[in-house]
Amino acid sequence: MRMKSMLAASGLHTICTSGRCPNITECYSRGTATFLLMGDRCTRRCGFCDVLTGVPAPLDPEEPERVANAVVRLGLSYVVLTSVTRDDLPDGGAAHFADTVRTIKEKVPRARVEVLTPDFRGSADALATVLASSPDVFGHNIETCARLYPTVRPEGSYERALDVLLWLSRSAGGPRVKSGLMIGLGETDGEVWDTLVDLAKAGCRIVTIGQYLRPSLDHRPVARFMPPDEFSKIAARAGSLGFEKIVAGPLVRSSYLADQAFESISTGETDARE
Repeated sequence: MRMKSMLAASGLHTICTSGRCPNITECYSRGTATFLLMGDRCTRRCGFCDVLTGVPAPLDPEEPERVANAVVRLGLSYVVLTSVTRDDLPDGGAAHFADTVRTIKEKVPRARVEVLTPDFRGSADALATVLASSPDVFGHNIETCARLYPTVRPEGSYERALDVLLWLSRSAGGPRVKSGLMIGLGETDGEVWDTLVDLAKAGCRIVTIGQYLRPSLDHRPVARFMPPDEFSKIAARAGSLGFEKIVAGPLVRSSYLADQAFESISTGETDARE
């Protein structure tokens, strides 16, 4: 309740609430949240996502300061930032992302910042803008296999998502590259493996694998519920692909316990089995 009250008073959005994350109680109880930048209206409509679609409001130039102030009040040392997709903006909101990262690091110099961005339509300039703000982890979720993109992410592109990750991984001195995918959208086990192979080839170092849960009857039905032990088997097998960290489980989401995943890598605990 303290978290909900503080966020409401600050006029801030979180993907925890907007995306109906199943871990919201746990994370809010830990005093953590994933901030959702640039409003709560997305310009795309993905078949799995509960974030509202519509005409977004103009960017709030004070949002980076408000987010940074919330980081200070919460005493966060690890911050995760994501956003709605803003195809209406020339740079997709990249400069706003960068301003928020820099403002947080100015107020809390020791804070680690992880960004989870849209694909910016594949714009290298937009990616470079965010990269210049020096995030510690740069994430872009692949979400599903190539075959399902036309129905699950009709305004996205599997190849473009991989290109984004590859561009980031080839950036000299850049942050760790992260991505995530969901089980239960209609993919086969073979397609899950192929996607993980593609992520490894693109230079992804951290990957999350979770169970898709249907937000409402208006969203894509769940094709299968994978038993918890199967997630462990996928993680164990994918360890051979060279990932530094794999976090897999039914309720795993891309920012779930992100601070612990980063810390385990920083301390050399690179076992991929979760």
